[in-house]
Amino acid sequence: MVDIAANFSGSMPEYYDRIMGQAQFDAFAADLVRRLSTRPPGDVLELACGTGIATRRLRERLDPRLRLVASDLSRSMLDYARNKLRGVRDIEWREADAAALPFKDASFGAVVCAFGVMFVPDKRAAFGEARRVLQEGGTLLFNVWDGLEANPQSRATNDVIEEMFPGDPEMRFRGPFEFNDRAMLGALLTEARFRPLRMEPVRLEIRCPSAREYATGQLKGTPRGALLERRGLAVDEIIEKCAIALARVGGEAPFRCTGQALVIEAHAV
Repeated sequence: MVDIAANFSGSMPEYYDRIMGQAQFDAFAADLVRRLSTRPPGDVLELACGTGIATRRLRERLDPRLRLVASDLSRSMLDYARNKLRGVRDIEWREADAAALPFKDASFGAVVCAFGVMFVPDKRAAFGEARRVLQEGGTLLFNVWDGLEANPQSRATNDVIEEMFPGDPEMRFRGPFEFNDRAMLGALLTEARFRPLRMEPVRLEIRCPSAREYATGQLKGTPRGALLERRGLAVDEIIEKCAIALARVGGEAPFRCTGQALVIEAHAV
């Protein structure tokens, strides 16, 4: 499986933000953030903030008196987000590992994470750290991708690449779509002293000017493109193959399909 936790360097943040952000992540961020109270019982910590897509919406929604800390393990993504949102006041940026947070116990009223938990290698540690930094009664709110069967936009590209490298575990990109078992999530949250309140599937439209542009974002906006280059492959040629597969799913231009996430809300007990 590709190392998604690898540093998003070079032009990756720009491709990720400009293409994937506009096509899908902003809509899912809006859905996630609207579920959070404008005045949770304390300050708010965002994990894996990426290019700041959900960060902007959090700052717009929250009471201005509340502190918002946006954190990410990738310095490149964090720097991109900070620069993109330099005109937005009252955001504190921190480089931080979700499994080893540099914050005091019970220092936040809410912890929010948009499409990031599934990439943390030690998920027990991540949930444990989220509980440690939350006040009792605080909210943990996050989303993950549902299965590939509910996300044809990713299945199409995954199938193309996996067919090129049959049986190659490094080229298997299914990890982000395999952390959505409701019973497992409930057990992990309960073990970390959370009371799971809601697990709700959310289907939203994915929109992009063309299948080719969407494929460009999928490959050049993530570490998988760099991995393909290290294999000596021409990424643009693979983008063309993926674009053909994507067009079968959502049309060549414009590209439209529906993706599905799972939104989880839990309270610290």
